[in-house]
Amino acid sequence: MLSQLSVKNLAVVEQLDLSFELGMSTVTGETGAGKSILLQALSLVLGVRADSNLVRYGKDKAEVSAVFSVNHSKTVQKFLTEHSFEDEGECILRRVISSDGRSKAFINGSSAPLSMMRALGDLLIDMHGQNEHQLLLRADQQLQLLDGFAQLDNAKNALNALAREYQNLHHNLQQLTNNQDIIEQQQALYTHQLEELDDAMLTQAELDTIEADFKISANAQSIVEKVSTVLNQLDTESGINSQLLTLSAQLSEALDIDQQLQSGFDLVNSAQLQSQEAIYELTQYLSKLSSDDQSAEAMEARISELYNLGRKHNCPIETLLTVRDQIAQKLNDIGSGSSSIAELNQQLSSIAERYHIKAQALSTAREKKAQVLSQRVTDAMQELGMPGSAFNVSLKQKIDGVHLNGNETVDFLVKTNMGQDFSPLKKVASGGELSRISLAISVVGSHNESTPTLIFDEVDVGISGAVAEVVGQKLKQLSQHYQIICITHLAQVAAFGHQHLRVSKSQNQAGAQTAVEHLSTTQRIDEVARILGGSSITEKTRNAAEEMIASSQTL
Repeated sequence: MLSQLSVKNLAVVEQLDLSFELGMSTVTGETGAGKSILLQALSLVLGVRADSNLVRYGKDKAEVSAVFSVNHSKTVQKFLTEHSFEDEGECILRRVISSDGRSKAFINGSSAPLSMMRALGDLLIDMHGQNEHQLLLRADQQLQLLDGFAQLDNAKNALNALAREYQNLHHNLQQLTNNQDIIEQQQALYTHQLEELDDAMLTQAELDTIEADFKISANAQSIVEKVSTVLNQLDTESGINSQLLTLSAQLSEALDIDQQLQSGFDLVNSAQLQSQEAIYELTQYLSKLSSDDQSAEAMEARISELYNLGRKHNCPIETLLTVRDQIAQKLNDIGSGSSSIAELNQQLSSIAERYHIKAQALSTAREKKAQVLSQRVTDAMQELGMPGSAFNVSLKQKIDGVHLNGNETVDFLVKTNMGQDFSPLKKVASGGELSRISLAISVVGSHNESTPTLIFDEVDVGISGAVAEVVGQKLKQLSQHYQIICITHLAQVAAFGHQHLRVSKSQNQAGAQTAVEHLSTTQRIDEVARILGGSSITEKTRNAAEEMIASSQTL
């Protein structure tokens, strides 16, 4: 509920701080006193576009802030949590309008885009007035009101869960189907590549060593010549190995005489042993090299084949087997995709079947409750001084398919006089009639109203007497469930308020200035008497006002 409204330097208001209570608050005042400034201020914190002309003359900026208690509004609390606005049981909307036309919006102290403020405002206040935006004119709100009245929200939510599941699966299926030609081309390419790699009979051992083996094969003659030369130097009668043997024997004889030669002997002896080992290793190497029967030409052809495969797949030849496995996996995934299409189609058919069963049940319930709601609102409209009027909840079928919120749209139709045709609520011309129709709808569906605060601007236009009293009764009835703020010119309506605010305007050197005050019991009697009798308040009108207020408070 709205608990506090503060306005500074907005049009004819210099400074205004108001507190609001639960129940029904009535706002009265002379014509031109500035009652509309309250609606203007609230509209700004609810996200409407601002005009720099609203800034009070001579001031740099105007500010409006509204404090809402949201302890009992789970919808608002969820909105604040989802958008990271801490609430602690309160929602504070603040708007700053500069004289240069710039505007800033704040939610609980944090800067916020105007669109977000509007979305939050729709959850906090619903304005019913001649020129104000009304949630009841929106098709989605009309559907919500009908389903709330019929207690079908749970059924609709269950249906929407199926519809969203269907839409997600359908989107995935479309993507797969739309890419089918590309998928088939990829499948043919991958199949060819896999066959080509398999035909190459790859082994990782060959891939790891073939480049080195080819280098050896290509240079085998040069290697044999060089190794043979080294062997000749090592293993001939006058070769190095023979010389080292002779030297080792001589040092061995000298060692018998002087042990200090031990280190020198060991080094020469070691050199001879290493020479002998080298002769063995080089001989083995030449034997192995000569026994390799793969010709250099054959190896060159093989490595050329592997290099070509590497170029095709843009990889080193030692990773060709890895690439081959990756291609095989892609082919497997494509095959899985084909089976996914079949599975998705089966799932879609199953979900659609379940959806249609639930949707038909929802449609039947809506049709039944639409008739009840139509009759009740019609009765309420006639009680509110609209004889010959009627209200009709029209259900229009959507095209075949799976839809959010079911298989029909809702349109509220009205006729305000006998003999007229029904027309959409949003096309009703008279602002006063529109306000009363909205009041009738709100009263009938009051247990399902989505916003905690309802504002009615001059809902009593064009009525008087007993009908005005009925309007007051309906508003007070509605205030049992929601906070009601009503701007009125009728004493019969003003008398029903739990709280009474009076708007007045004065002139001083700074210009016109509007003020709003909470009325005491005595002041309230005088104000109702003023509305009844004009500027001249008599004892008779005061007694009538007192009796009217006392009578209204017993309801």
